[in-house]
Amino acid sequence: MLTVKPLSAFAVLDKRFSAGADAFSLTAQQSLLLANADDAKITVIRHGAVKISRMQQELLVGIATAPLILGLPCLQFPGVADYQLTAVEPCDGYQLNAEKGAALLEKHQLWQAAFCWLSWQYRVVEMRDIQLVGRSSYSQIRESLHLMQKWEPALRARVGVMSYIQQRTRISRSVIAEVLAALRQGNYIEMDKGKLVRVHRLPLEY
Repeated sequence: MLTVKPLSAFAVLDKRFSAGADAFSLTAQQSLLLANADDAKITVIRHGAVKISRMQQELLVGIATAPLILGLPCLQFPGVADYQLTAVEPCDGYQLNAEKGAALLEKHQLWQAAFCWLSWQYRVVEMRDIQLVGRSSYSQIRESLHLMQKWEPALRARVGVMSYIQQRTRISRSVIAEVLAALRQGNYIEMDKGKLVRVHRLPLEY
């Protein structure tokens, strides 16, 4: 089961990171680069929901809601600009240079809070792998629907089921459409204009 987001760790880090950082606001569908090769950054989302994508493969890593801290691994492993953040709904936050973030962690001895946050992120990635890697197409679709069911209704109303599953799994749209149609016909799920309304008990096999 997915662990609960460590909000206390976020609050501690946010208090120190926010001072002197570069604030931003994004409208729905507006994008932001998470980092680049010459200027690694820590990105903090305080309000809203965002889509995180791996740019080279055009792969959807996930959709996440605030509060959120991204880029802490850059403190030790600066990398190239592989990831892009796109607002699913209006959101605001800030960015700060990774070196400045590392200095703040050292100055205020916040490494424990950073480790707590990174441990949660690792768990999220681990659960994503469990859901997708080595699984059948139907299992991946099933797990994606269960994940969407946990979102707030307002977020589900903004994200198309077909697009989300296809970008997340790379399963062909025809296969996804066939499975969704069968699940709707069997009253296992409810959809409205391509958006997920409700998930009932999903069969283990298709």
